[in-house]
Parts: sequence; structure tokens; C-alpha cells
Amino acid sequence: QVQLVESGGGLVQAGDSLRLSCAASGRTFSSYTMGWFRQAPGKEREFVATINFSGISTYYADSVKGRFTISRDNAKNTVYLQMNSLKPEDTAVYYCAVYYSGSVYSTSSYGDWGQGTQVTVSS
Repeated sequence: QVQLVESGGGLVQAGDSLRLSCAASGRTFSSYTMGWFRQAPGKEREFVATINFSGISTYYADSVKGRFTISRDNAKNTVYLQMNSLKPEDTAVYYCAVYYSGSVYSTSSYGDWGQGTQVTVSS
């Protein structure tokens, strides 16, 4: 099992940037594909981005493509989500998780969820 702790959320204005971090402990972090998801109030948790174990392959939700960048530092056991040009609709709790099997876009393919970090974007 992998323990994940997200950080870096906060209250920002539209157009601002934030960088989220997800620190991992436990099993060999560098062997896992990792994902970021988010959940807005009253909505289902949705896929944001994923990165493979080496960092070479990344995929993004259409809603964040061109604005968000996922990256990882395996030496630090950390995955990041750089969020630029934030919009009010990006307001949500952001979670990181370990990919295990299935579609990389599906929440059911992931486990070992962190506790989440709140991102609030004001207009």
C-alpha cells in the first residue's frame, strides 16, 4: 500500500497559478503510474491528469489541457500538478492516487487515495 499526502491548495483569483504536490511513502513510488482527480461540491470525482512511472507519458482531461501540467520527481517520491490560468470552474478538492489497472481515465482504476487538498478560484 502507498500512503499519499496532497498539499499546495488554496484560495486564488481567476487567472492565477498554483502547484499541487502529492508526496508518497510506502512501496516503490517510481514503479507506479499516478493520477490527479478532482471533486467539486455535488459532483462526481473526475479525472484531471495522469503520468506514467517514468514521466514520459502524460494524459489530460480536455477541460485542463494546455493549462495544467503533471510531472513527477521519483527521487523525491512526489508527483506535481502545475495549474495555470485557473478558472472558477476549477474549484474542487484535488486528489492524487495510484493507478492499478483499467482505464487511466476512470476513478475505479486507482487506489490509495490521498486526503485531498482544496482549491478555490474566485472570479
